[in-house]
This record gives sequence, C-alpha cells and structure tokens, in this order.
Amino acid sequence: MRILITGGAGFLGSNLSRKALLAGHEVIAVDDLSTGDITNIEDLVTNKRFQFIEHDVREKIELEADWIMNFACPASPIHYQHDPVKTIETNFMGMINMLQLAKKSGARVLQASTSEVYGDPVISPQIEEYWGNVNPIGIRSCYDEGKRAAETLCYDYRREFRLDIRVIRIFNTYGPGMAVNDGRVVSNFLVQALQGKPITIYGDGKQTRSFCYVDDLVRGIFEVISSNLMPSTPINLGNPNEFSMNELAQAIQKSLNSDSEIEYKELPQDDPRQRKPDISKAFGLYGWHPEIELEQGIARTAAYFKSKLKL
Repeated sequence: MRILITGGAGFLGSNLSRKALLAGHEVIAVDDLSTGDITNIEDLVTNKRFQFIEHDVREKIELEADWIMNFACPASPIHYQHDPVKTIETNFMGMINMLQLAKKSGARVLQASTSEVYGDPVISPQIEEYWGNVNPIGIRSCYDEGKRAAETLCYDYRREFRLDIRVIRIFNTYGPGMAVNDGRVVSNFLVQALQGKPITIYGDGKQTRSFCYVDDLVRGIFEVISSNLMPSTPINLGNPNEFSMNELAQAIQKSLNSDSEIEYKELPQDDPRQRKPDISKAFGLYGWHPEIELEQGIARTAAYFKSKLKL
C-alpha cells in the first residue's frame, strides 16, 4: 500500500511510519514540524519507500495514496493550548482536506480521534456509544471539540459520499518517540525522576488514566485500517488497566529506584478525573488487546529517555 501519514514526524506518526515500512508499504509522511521532530524519522529518510514532506494540513495537498492515516494534531495539553486556534483549525480544516483527498483518490481513511471526546466522563469504563461530558468553551476545548468535529466530518462524508472511513479513539499512550518536553504525564514523571527532580502531580493524585504502550497501540491501528470490516462506530484503542497518578508515580520511583519526592500542585481546569476504555469492540472485531504491562513499558520508555537525556 501507499500510505499517507499526516503528523508523520510526531510520536505516533513516526512509530506508524516505521511499522508500515517494516511491513513492506510505501510511506509519505507529512508534518509541519510544529510539534513533530525530524529526528524521530532520521532513521527512515534513507529508505527508498519513505518520503517526507513538510506541510501544514490546514492547506490543501495533492497526493496519491491507498490509505490516509490522519494524525496531524498536537496531543499534549501544553502544546495544543499554546495556539488553540491553530489546534482546532488543524483538526477541522485538516480533516476536510484529507477527506477531500480521499474523495478524489478513493483512499481508505483512518482518523486518529481521542478519548478526550468523552470529556470528564460520568460512566466508566467509557464505551463508544457514550456521548461524553465535554466543556465546549474551556481551555481544552480546542482539542476536545476539534476532535469531535472531525469525527462528525468523517461520518458525514461516509454517509454522503460512501467513503471507507474508520475512526479510532486513542487513550493515553506512551513509549519511545515521545519528546522530552512532551508534557504528558508518563514522560513528565520519567524525565523528572531521571533528572532527580520532584515528580509533579496535579491535584490529589487520585485521578486515573489507562496507559497503553505504543507498540500495542500501533498494532491495533494497523488491525483497524487493514481489516475489511468497517465498523459503524469509532473504536476505542487503549489499555483498560487503570492507574491513579499516585500509583503511576510510585511505579516509576520503583522502576528507576528513584528517591525523587512527589510534589502536588493545583489541578488544571477541566482535567478529567477518570479514563478507562472499554475495548470490547476492538477485541470482538479484530482480536486486539494490549500485551505490554505498565512495568515493562516504563522500563523500555525509561531506557529511551536515558538515551535522549544522555544519562
């Protein structure tokens, strides 16, 4: 397949590109490098089946592809809140441009949505049929509502133009390829502990997340896009094992044998209290479930960050 991956120099995009090339596909990676990093793909640029194009998906692009995998958007709150107007434009205008491209070429589309569409959920675990509890005007709304609007576009294009479109809702993911300044909790805790700094927890640390190692997620993504099954709803992809922030910090302290203290700070506005995916559909349709446990994933990710930090 000839695969267009937007956000191809980012954390997930670079891992997807690597997986696609190993499977024998041709990859066109598109990224404006606002949060993506060219060093994430420096090992791929010599591959004859890999092409990188620096481009902002808010602008149209003319390419031929069999599959379009749309991952172009910052996913960390510190990054998507830095320029919220650009964030929602990237989600909405970028999605329109990818769908228009698919309409012309007949490409299969996979949209990377997010568990953030569930907002601060009032049910757990979160099922795909849950409509969510999102603040539409809060500081996270540029991302949450941008992804929700992109999902709407996908299903409207699918109904109106009969395009082959799949939507995945990605829960917290971590692993090699994350930026040192990524800003999400696993990278924050690991970098702080490795540098001997206090581990910063926002709120009382009782809020929960479910952490999926990147190799598991990438495997799930390729299951969804390569299958002949086109599900009627989005598909949750994440690890259903739930951990509080306090438990995560303790697991990292133990893994690194770290004596970093835990420092508590005020919880940011609209920060969700819980994240736990119901992955029944992913398992039922594709037989997919995560295999890497948190302890193993933390060890692998810590080794990556040690290399990045030259420790």
